[in-house]
Amino acid sequence: MLVLAIDTSTKIGSVSLYDDKIGVIGELNLYIKVNHSAVIMNMIDNLFKMTKLSIKDVDRVAVSIGPGSFTGIRIGVAVAKGLCYGTKKSIVGINELDLLVQNIEAGEGIVIPLLDARKERVYYSIYEKKEGFKRITEYKDGELKTLLEEVKDRKVIFCGDGATVYEKVIKDSMGENAIIISKGNSIPRSVLAAQLAVEMEEENLYTLEPFYVNKSQAEREKEEREAKEKNSK
Repeated sequence: MLVLAIDTSTKIGSVSLYDDKIGVIGELNLYIKVNHSAVIMNMIDNLFKMTKLSIKDVDRVAVSIGPGSFTGIRIGVAVAKGLCYGTKKSIVGINELDLLVQNIEAGEGIVIPLLDARKERVYYSIYEKKEGFKRITEYKDGELKTLLEEVKDRKVIFCGDGATVYEKVIKDSMGENAIIISKGNSIPRSVLAAQLAVEMEEENLYTLEPFYVNKSQAEREKEEREAKEKNSK
């Protein structure tokens, strides 16, 4: 099975081609200074050119559905759906937190991927790593300090941009109980999403939706305005 994977949930745009028999065919990772919409199709086109393959050769498209950047997620899902709609390829959605933990190969114990949601808020879930990964909490968003208080007495491996951005906060709270994975090893790599997608069930192209965990700032502000207007009547 040849899988094209797309990840636009963070500032890192990532596209890859993965063959379940050969392994990695090609992978492009790029820090996106502007909007993902300006570069993602060029990245996919260049990946096909460099590997001398095309969408016709692909069996399945895997896409990160979030959490992460609201705009980035929407772009990635829309591109993946568009490619599948026109070519009748199967599609699989990958949660960004499930993807991030795949960067951790060595060791066992508690692993927490963190995605920066700004102002010391993070998207996260808690995983137990033994022979594989077992998610032991729901996907959540919340204050980083609240999470750290919950796990401060345990040895924890942290990964993701939330771990590197807030490394000092984590270390000040947990000391030697915290292991922070380096920036280079904390990026979401689409090829790992492709690898996961090989074993997953095909999803419905028309019902696959982004997974945000929480509402966007615009949605929250709208609800706050509506609540104030209601209370003022």
